[in-house]
Amino acid sequence: MRSTMQDGPLLIRDLIRQSQWMYADKEVFTATANGFTTATFSQMASRAEQLAAALTRLGVRRDDRVATLMWNNQVHMEAYMAVPAMGAILHTLNVRLFPEQLAFIINHAQDSVIMVDPSLVPLLARIKHEIPTVRHVIVAGPLEDAPFEVIDYEGFIAAEEPGFDWPDLDEMDAAVMCYTSGTTGDPKGVVYSHRSIWLHSMAATSANSLGLSDHDRCLLVVPMFHVAAWGAVYTALMAGAELIMPQMFLQGEPLLEMIMALRPTVALGIPTIWNDLLRAAGGRSDADLTSLRNILAGGAAVPRFIIEAFRERHGVDVLQGWGMTETSPLVAVSVPPRGVSREHEIDYRVKAGRVMAGVQVRLTDEEGNVLPRDGVAVGEFELRGPWITSAYYGVDAPESFRDGWLRSGDVGTLDPHGYMVITDRSKDMIKSGGEWISSVALETTVIGHDGVFEAAVIAVPDDRWQERPLCVVVRTPDSRVSAQELHDYLSGFVVKWWIPEHWAFVDALPKTSVGKFDKRALRRLHFEGHLEVITL
Repeated sequence: MRSTMQDGPLLIRDLIRQSQWMYADKEVFTATANGFTTATFSQMASRAEQLAAALTRLGVRRDDRVATLMWNNQVHMEAYMAVPAMGAILHTLNVRLFPEQLAFIINHAQDSVIMVDPSLVPLLARIKHEIPTVRHVIVAGPLEDAPFEVIDYEGFIAAEEPGFDWPDLDEMDAAVMCYTSGTTGDPKGVVYSHRSIWLHSMAATSANSLGLSDHDRCLLVVPMFHVAAWGAVYTALMAGAELIMPQMFLQGEPLLEMIMALRPTVALGIPTIWNDLLRAAGGRSDADLTSLRNILAGGAAVPRFIIEAFRERHGVDVLQGWGMTETSPLVAVSVPPRGVSREHEIDYRVKAGRVMAGVQVRLTDEEGNVLPRDGVAVGEFELRGPWITSAYYGVDAPESFRDGWLRSGDVGTLDPHGYMVITDRSKDMIKSGGEWISSVALETTVIGHDGVFEAAVIAVPDDRWQERPLCVVVRTPDSRVSAQELHDYLSGFVVKWWIPEHWAFVDALPKTSVGKFDKRALRRLHFEGHLEVITL
């Protein structure tokens, strides 16, 4: 028997229409050097209609790629609305990529138009002669002495009237394109459909996930150029949650000022950002973070001490989320189960998270055999679901998929209640004397020491044990903690044979374009002799 339920496409245009109707007076705040600018959802929807009309007049057609090289701000959000709703594809470019990587991605995606923030025009100028598919560059703000022909955004949309007639599209049409960070090879393109964005956004409104609603104001620190800002822009339109856009002001001090001035209820970003916020708040007697009901940290493992410090010092709960560019990204969020004590909750918050409805997860061994969900068996996480990619754009990568499942490359355990624990990336595990050591577990433990700001662990060759861990540490300001002190500190937390005998201290750790520790760069620094290693 066939259902008689009504059926209709899930399209981004309808999120825009809903925001105009139901949440017209909700606001988006964009940080500036001197304060904030504001715009309502209704105003942005009208401007998105003008943008769509202007792009159409410029010659942009269905499936054309319109790229953005921008920080988190109002104009970027207008592009998020207009470009996919008009049938084109929004391609967000990572502003932290090397110029040659940026050129590779633009050419691979065959972008026809690029919208760029004025501060990033010099970066684009370095590769402008290498990107022949780009016909037009639109600059989203005042710019003096442009190095090439550009279109002024405000004048561009001012020539059009609101009321663009959004087209009928198929919900499986491509809407947004993001590229992986390319830490193990060339970046790969992942395409999100209108349908996948809708379903992902609905999942993010669940209390088992971000729980965003029209009661919330969200500080969006996670960049809009990375995995579509964890989908939060579209979730905000769906749920009526206000947004605070920090632009390039991503250090602890300006973020603290934003929180105290605009009183967000939720904040999204990577652990290093929240560690810096802790440092900034610790230096202010008037620091007030009490408006926050949740901080969601993702992109890297969240050290236990960060979760404990936010709760004990500021009364703020931290959730951990896990996902990938290929998963849109939300797969799991560490919402504790009902009935556990407040103290015991932290044991769940330090996990990668509990698998969200709509996503299927399994563990496999090296031969592809499915392992039990018992919280003990260790294997690689494989994933599938309506917002999980099944292929890369224009690239064959059979090693990344198995029988319709995406291979994550992350290793860990899955318990009977759906909680994931990530022990490492498969390429970062350390095999010492035939036994595995988790670099992630060592890092998150070392960072708990008061004298450590950041730490990364890599494997180094060893004549006796094949591999041993090398821990590379960034001290906190004024800290003089020694390798021996950290060695002794670890003895209270991990088994003896895990404890590194090799240590190095640096001023800063190399990071990828999305803020993760760049272990490939660390391995190269060690191989080339640029790290001053202390062996105990």
